Amino acid sequence: MKWADKRNIIILHVSFWVLFFLFKVFDYANDIPTAMAVKLVVCQHMFSVVGAYAHYFWLLPLLFKRKKLPAYFLGLIVLFACCIAGRFLLESAFISGLFQTDYYSQWTFARGMSMVWTLASFIVFISLIKFTIDRFLFEAQKKEIENEKLNAELNYLKAQINPHFLFNTLHNLNYLAQAKRDETSQVIIKLSNIMRYMIYDAGGKEVALGQELDYINDYLDLEKIRLNRPFNLSFEISADEQLSIAPLILFPFVENAFKHGISDKEEDCWLKISVESNKDELTFKVKNSVLKTNGFNEKQSGLGLKNLERRLALMYPNKHALNITSGDDVFEVSLNIVHTE
Repeated sequence: MKWADKRNIIILHVSFWVLFFLFKVFDYANDIPTAMAVKLVVCQHMFSVVGAYAHYFWLLPLLFKRKKLPAYFLGLIVLFACCIAGRFLLESAFISGLFQTDYYSQWTFARGMSMVWTLASFIVFISLIKFTIDRFLFEAQKKEIENEKLNAELNYLKAQINPHFLFNTLHNLNYLAQAKRDETSQVIIKLSNIMRYMIYDAGGKEVALGQELDYINDYLDLEKIRLNRPFNLSFEISADEQLSIAPLILFPFVENAFKHGISDKEEDCWLKISVESNKDELTFKVKNSVLKTNGFNEKQSGLGLKNLERRLALMYPNKHALNITSGDDVFEVSLNIVHTE
């Protein structure tokens, strides 16, 4: 338990007893002097405090252990006997002489039952406070563990995406360097931009849509440099680039389109990308040709799409719709993400 939680619990308990004692003193002070009221309240409830917290710290932990139940009930009997006897002796010594009555100096069944009821009430009340606090702390810890597990899983899924892309990009850079192409320096700059995004920006929970689109643009430029044969590319943006989205949530669709739809070994390859947004949702679409040499094979698609579906389920539960249409010549992905302003 964190120190802040312990401090708040202590403040809660102290506040309760302070308010209770003040209430009782002011109530009695209507009929008797304040000093006498203070003495009366202290003598009546000192052992209520002792009994409640003796039960709280030492007996209550035994209640939920089956083998310890006999010890719990025996301890409870001893606790009641000690607290009632202590209260009786205290009242007899300090209270009986203050009033013209022998009530506080003589033992009666009614007085004994009153003491038992008072002590039992405080023991139950303080125990309920503990149960309530423990329940809240349990739920908070459970949620914290779930969040840590969620973050670990998201980081793992992102880590699976990044090395795959880096491997492809470094392979492209090696190809250009061996071919002594003039575009080599441009690839290095683009790769530097991409590395900066992945290391510094994509590590957070959200990024601006514009950052993700810049990342995709750099990737497209790298692919255009790598390919020997031109292809038909359309990239339309009609969206608020200040919208916040999960990092690397759109890019895998584009990477998948190149992997299975664009090649310099085939003619008439094409790729269409569109991004739209309104006040309610963001729509991202990727539509591409399918390579005739191998078509689209889901088993060959690697971890990309499966990881992305998992990330979408984690980041946008019940707030996204993913539609994938696969044909012999066309592969299309449409993603809708509900967002709040």
